[in-house]
Amino acid sequence: MRKYLALSAAAAMLLSLGATAYATTADTTSAPSASSRPLAGMRILISNDDSMQAAKASNSDGLGLYELRRAMCAAGADVVVMAPWQVQSGKGTAVTNGGVVTAQRRTALPAGYENDCAGAPAQGAVYGVCLSDGPCVKDSPSATPADTVKLALRGGLRAKAGWTEAPDLVLTGINSGPNISASVNDSGTVGAAVAAIDQEVPAVAFSSSGDATNTSFPRVNYRAHAEFGARLVAGLTQRGLLTAKFALKVDYPDVSTGVPAKAPVWTRVGDGAIVYHAFEQRGTGDSFDIALGLCPVDGSGEGECAEGRKDADSTWLLDKGHVTIAPVTWDRTYGTPVDARRELNRIEWFVKHEAPRP
Repeated sequence: MRKYLALSAAAAMLLSLGATAYATTADTTSAPSASSRPLAGMRILISNDDSMQAAKASNSDGLGLYELRRAMCAAGADVVVMAPWQVQSGKGTAVTNGGVVTAQRRTALPAGYENDCAGAPAQGAVYGVCLSDGPCVKDSPSATPADTVKLALRGGLRAKAGWTEAPDLVLTGINSGPNISASVNDSGTVGAAVAAIDQEVPAVAFSSSGDATNTSFPRVNYRAHAEFGARLVAGLTQRGLLTAKFALKVDYPDVSTGVPAKAPVWTRVGDGAIVYHAFEQRGTGDSFDIALGLCPVDGSGEGECAEGRKDADSTWLLDKGHVTIAPVTWDRTYGTPVDARRELNRIEWFVKHEAPRP
């Protein structure tokens, strides 16, 4: 069973579903304990596909990025943000093959986030990346999510932040809406994380559910996810589990109603769809409107909406309310043996038995 959404109401849902090698190497007024700043000494690059604007009332254009930045700096990390200038949801691993990019520092940050990283060496610098030979302006076309990560790792961080080595970790998100099931292939959030592991830098992609309408993305969801994410990254780091063999995809349920998220679950990417592209012909002419189809969230749909995996991310996230974690790799070769089985098993064990609870 399929359900069509009007484009205006569904746009946010679709948009949400969406090689230089380096050696791996805060802001408080008192002297905090190591346990309160578990990421002290880490350098973290943050990007996303929602842009760095954070200007829309729906919170769909980058607010999650600032919550993630806030949580990582609070945990002691040195953070730099390089993100698309405009919303780039659904761009997957797309890259720009020519022209000029500009990484422009944002000087006036969204209200409430100005001093989150004031004590860190890089001060949480935020750069928006546009396709322009000169300053980025309101309507400048944007670099893709993968562009921003590649730029950062191939010279951008060196030029802008003075980092002569790669960051210890790349984080992408927090996306406005989940990236699950078939939508993972379209996700710019996941695509940016794949760009990082392609450069041999560990990466985690974060995405948060919206409210019941799927068109608004409450700050409380982003904040809960970001604070969980900081503890998750700390646990992985302390156990030596960060790896560039694959990225981790972490999706968070809607907690805006007051119902807390349930414990993390190790999942696979679902083989069905939650949202899909639909094309409606305009009369008998050559033009088609792009609309969005919405499948039942409980996996009960038919055809491309049918979910065939009991451990699907979509089922555990949307139907059961758990945080879901899944490994994602760049290798699209069918039947390729897993070449990091030890790391995969250790992280799966961590998620099942030792990962922080929401």
